[in-house]
Amino acid sequence: MRKSHRRLGLALVAVLSAVLASATAASASNNSDYLYVPDSAAGPMLTVSAPHLPGVGNDCAPLLGAPIPIGCYDPAQIRQAYDIPSTYDGTGQTIIVVDAYGDPTIEADLALFDQFFGLPAPPSFTVYRGSATQTAGPHAVDGWVHETALDVEWAHAIAPKANLVLIEASSASGSAVNAAMQQIVPKYPGAIVSMSFGIEESAISGNGNNTHVRQMHKNLQAFAALGDTIVASDGDFGASNGTPVNSPQYPASDPLTLSVGGTMGLPYPLGLCPPTDLLLDRCSYGGEQVWNEPSIVGTPVATGGAPSLLWPTPSYQAGLGLSSRGVPDVAYNAAINGGFLVAVGGHIGIFGGTSAGAPQWAGIIALVNQARGGKPALSFPGALYGHPGDFHDITVGNNTLAGSSVTGYSAGTGWDFATGLGTPNVASLIDDLK
Repeated sequence: MRKSHRRLGLALVAVLSAVLASATAASASNNSDYLYVPDSAAGPMLTVSAPHLPGVGNDCAPLLGAPIPIGCYDPAQIRQAYDIPSTYDGTGQTIIVVDAYGDPTIEADLALFDQFFGLPAPPSFTVYRGSATQTAGPHAVDGWVHETALDVEWAHAIAPKANLVLIEASSASGSAVNAAMQQIVPKYPGAIVSMSFGIEESAISGNGNNTHVRQMHKNLQAFAALGDTIVASDGDFGASNGTPVNSPQYPASDPLTLSVGGTMGLPYPLGLCPPTDLLLDRCSYGGEQVWNEPSIVGTPVATGGAPSLLWPTPSYQAGLGLSSRGVPDVAYNAAINGGFLVAVGGHIGIFGGTSAGAPQWAGIIALVNQARGGKPALSFPGALYGHPGDFHDITVGNNTLAGSSVTGYSAGTGWDFATGLGTPNVASLIDDLK
């Protein structure tokens, strides 16, 4: 890490400590912790008996007997949509996926995913299990099973020859996640670390919570000094995260993190691919809008994104007219209707959420690093700013969560709080960064 970035990190710690000290004084608790929430959203499960999808293209409605289109995408379609070149496959790179509790059948789930979609097994897959029991309990472990499968499989889908490491923290608490990352991540210098979980900044208060945020930031500083890149999803419940106050999600809001927001097809639900691709196993890019979806499973969802309540404007966002760190940096498809096919528990399901974008952006960074060969590591997210031509600029929609008492943010030309710089044209991005 450059000395300027070290100074930035130390300055941010000082600012965070000062800002949070006032909250600490008003808090009655000195030992509070918090629970991270996974950012995946589960759609329907498919009934398929063969190790491939029977010719439904990008509409899974025939497999569900649904009366309306149900978008679903496999790795080949997504690679085409975002112009991910076959020239690069992540060889020589390592992606670390961080989750809580984990998926007890993740090795078998990844093997089934590879079988369905014709992918090679990763060169190595190392799992660090921090919990003796992987069963449902008070911390919504079932959601973490789905999250883990989504994260591992789709990081692998984008960079199939990258080594995979899965860290399963013993619980979803800030202290448990910090401890697990602190122990394992330094074993893999130069890795890309994917985190698809978070807590809204507005909920961070009290000496305990502040301590965990400061510790996470110190961890991220240490990882960045090792040449690691950190990627995090920015949440599934709009600018407000379902609270009365707009605030981004942490750790996506950390200035050392590449934060990923969400999009959905324009038109919804199948607009990511043009109509000519509907019944074919392909997906040339169509159009996208801000992810703000009347969920097909009954709960409204929308991408996070808002000005930080904790962090000052980082140098890479200078010139955007921001008064604090702006989230997200980039975006990716997050729709449930128009989601990603995931193998979990011996079945294939459709999943969405901003959590789908974080591991795939981790895969994209692995491809960038591979293309750069032995050149010095880039500093993300800063390296992405200044390359607007490498992104699909999302200009339609907003991230006001349905039913929220506060108004979110609209997409517009250039960077915005709903979708950041936009979604990637990966081939173009690699050419500019290699």
